[in-house]
Amino acid sequence: MSATGTADESPRIEAIDRALMLLEELARYGPEGAQLTELSSATGISKATAYRALSTLRLRGFASQSPSGSYRLGPTLPALVDLFYSHQNLTASLRPALVEVSLRAQELVHLGAWDGNEIVYLDKVESAARAIRVWSAVGQRVPAASSALGRALLAARESTPEQVAQYLRFLPAGREVTRDRLTAAVAAAHRRGFSEEFEENEPGVACIGFAIMQGAAPVAALSITSLAERMTPSRIEELRGIVVDALPALLPSGLTLWAGSAA
Repeated sequence: MSATGTADESPRIEAIDRALMLLEELARYGPEGAQLTELSSATGISKATAYRALSTLRLRGFASQSPSGSYRLGPTLPALVDLFYSHQNLTASLRPALVEVSLRAQELVHLGAWDGNEIVYLDKVESAARAIRVWSAVGQRVPAASSALGRALLAARESTPEQVAQYLRFLPAGREVTRDRLTAAVAAAHRRGFSEEFEENEPGVACIGFAIMQGAAPVAALSITSLAERMTPSRIEELRGIVVDALPALLPSGLTLWAGSAA
């Protein structure tokens, strides 16, 4: 028997349950918000009880109220989501996925995310079977325009060609990435669901990248790094299959593998 006296229900705290119902309704109403009467009607909570619950949510920043009296979501909830998907938490939660992909691919695997206008390496897993020398380290930053990680994230962001071209400004001297080459690479990534980079970030090295989504927003990317001579079309397709097969089941709840426009 549960605390509520039934065998098939989990214990429930009414006040918390009502607060969560109100938060769900506030999310549905969006930026314009809703009046107390509307929220009471939608949830079946009395106006007096809803008012007390909303007052408490306001104190904690989960709800806010406009001068007209309408309620909307407050800043605390998005802040909690950002904290949950912070670089540190992503690194810890995605580590098993990197290990599994590296084991199956027998290649070096990186995890990266946006850091300003660059990509920062959050984690890396090296393959004992096919060790290669690359200039990468956790915490190191690389240009978005010349990395598979960055190109995957740009594609998943639905970036326009004009927005993509802006990242050419952040390339260091000697990186021969033209506007046409970059926009074509991002367009191809958008179409296929993964990006490519051949010796544009480091001589003799090639990578393919896959964006990881939280809802409609890309929060990280995974790349597989190999010697350029090994990264043939058939090998790329093999590696893509490994990621598509292995990664989704290993992602934490709330994260998905981006599939591109063909999805």
